[in-house]
Formats: sequence, C-alpha cells, structure tokens
Amino acid sequence: MENRMELRTLGKTELKLTPIGLGCWQFSQGKGMVGKVWSTLDQPTMDEIVAAALAGGINWFDTAEVYGNGNSERALAAALQRKGLKPGEILIATKWFPFLRTASSLIKTFPQRQAALAPYPIDLHQIHMPFSLSSAEKQAMALVRLLKDGLVRAVGVSNFSAAMMRRVQVVLTAEGFVLASNQVHYNLLRRNIEHDETLATARELGVSIIAYSPLAKGLLTGRFHDDPTLVNRVSRMRRFTSGINPAGLRRSEPLIRYLQERALKHGSPTKPVTAAQVALNWLVNFHGDVVFAIPGASRATQAQEAAHALDFRLDAGELDTIDRLSQAAAGQAV
Repeated sequence: MENRMELRTLGKTELKLTPIGLGCWQFSQGKGMVGKVWSTLDQPTMDEIVAAALAGGINWFDTAEVYGNGNSERALAAALQRKGLKPGEILIATKWFPFLRTASSLIKTFPQRQAALAPYPIDLHQIHMPFSLSSAEKQAMALVRLLKDGLVRAVGVSNFSAAMMRRVQVVLTAEGFVLASNQVHYNLLRRNIEHDETLATARELGVSIIAYSPLAKGLLTGRFHDDPTLVNRVSRMRRFTSGINPAGLRRSEPLIRYLQERALKHGSPTKPVTAAQVALNWLVNFHGDVVFAIPGASRATQAQEAAHALDFRLDAGELDTIDRLSQAAAGQAV
C-alpha cells in the first residue's frame, strides 16, 4: 500500500505538517485537572510511542500546559531527545490554559512552556479554550506579541466558536498576522462543527481545523463493540465523556461494523488495516485538506496505526457511506 502522509500547509502559515499528528494528552501521567482521564504511562512507554510516531512519518506533536501541569510537555521533550531529534527537526504545538486568567498570563507563562519543552522551540501556540477573564481581542494581542518577538511561528485557538474566531482573526490581520488553526472536538460521532458555522468559517478565513479526540477516546476503534466487558476497564471520567457505555455502543454499531468491513477490504494479511485507521482516513480527507487530526496513544502500536492511516485511499462511495452512517450516530456520543 502506498504511504499518503504528504505534508499539508497549516492555514495560511509556512508550517508544513503531516495530516495526522500525535496528541499527547495521554502523557499527563495522571496529574492536573484532566490527567486522570487516562492511565499513567511510564517514560519508556512514552518514548516508544513517540518513536513509533516518528518512524511512521508523523512530523508534529500537540501537547498543552494543562496536560499534567507541564508533565506532558516534559515527557514529550524527553522522548524526542532520547530519539536524538534536534530542534527544528520536528514541529511542536502547545496550548495556554486561560481559565480564570487574563491575557497577560499567556505572556507570563510562555517561558514555562519553553522550559518544559526545551530544547525544542514552540512552533504553534494556542489558546486552549474561550474562558479567559480577558476579551478575545486582548488574548489575540498577546498572541501578536509572541509573533512579533519571534517566539513562535504560528498561533491558533482551541474550542473557539465561529464568532470568536472572527474576532481573533480581525486583530491578527490588523497586525499583519493570521490565525493558523482552531483545535476542536471533531470525529465521526461528534460533528457539531459542521452545523454551527465553525467549519464553514474556518474555510472562509483560511484557518485549519485540528481535530482532537478523533477516535472518540477509543470508541471508534471498535474494540469496545467486539468486547463490551472492556467498558468497565476504562476510567469513569473517560466513560462519561466518550459515550463508551451500552447505549453508545448500540447507537454507533452500524458505523463501526462498516468501518471494520472497509478495513478488511483495504488491508492484507501482511499489512492489516483497522477501523480506527479508516475513521482517521475519512476525517482528514472528507473535507479536502482543511482538517488535521491528532489521535493520542497509550501504546506504541496505536501510534504506529495512526501514522499509517493514510496508506490507503477511500473511494467516493466509501466516504459517502461513512458520512451517512456517521450522521445517523453523531450527536448521541462523543
């Protein structure tokens, strides 16, 4: 099978990324506000995950301040160093956590992000969510300062509505810059951005969509459908936020079975394809080149799967059938 991890331009920036990057939420090591969603990984396991992603051709990694209060950033940097990667050989995106903070915090905490990721520079810095004590305009001006000082190559937002994207873009454009991306919750079971103007506005503005939780925290892999007893092995928070429950499994089963069927068609005994790979393939291709995806991984094999999710091509009929089955299940599980 042909490898299709051609580079894409992120928004209207100079950054060239593989359509699939590696999300590093799982590197939180059980710390921080959201770190307990995932089981705690040791550093050797994280090293193996990063190595598998790199071996598969992935050229960028997404992390965040709130992922373990910097633990994810530090673990990622350590794994990259152990692989002998030099600064500039890969691209890194991270995010500032704005909750109950003002825009000045984005600037003040940036040295902490740099220290956590050292020696690697931050290529894309993002506002993690729209819950700052400051206006979108003031937050945008903080991003402008990072760009003017040459501290980052591009800036983005996450979980921003269409209207808030526009407000940030207006400020950046006035200063001679662009909004690169909006990182949002998007997968075959969560298609809100197609109906609330987020995707349409991103297209209009030339902003890329970065899809987080592209496999619905594992629901789209099909493993819970094949063995429902696994549901009880995941954290309560993960079950609550993912639809990994009996009702969610029932609603999504027709979609999952079709993904598995397509996986059998596109795979071979020597190079099998998984339902997760079909789901990722659809996500980054159905809308042209506007969508990137950042699946996470708790094992090296998962990172390897993600890296090879574009080794095959879904035809128009398959894309449309997945779309139809997804629409039937979407909105009921996340």
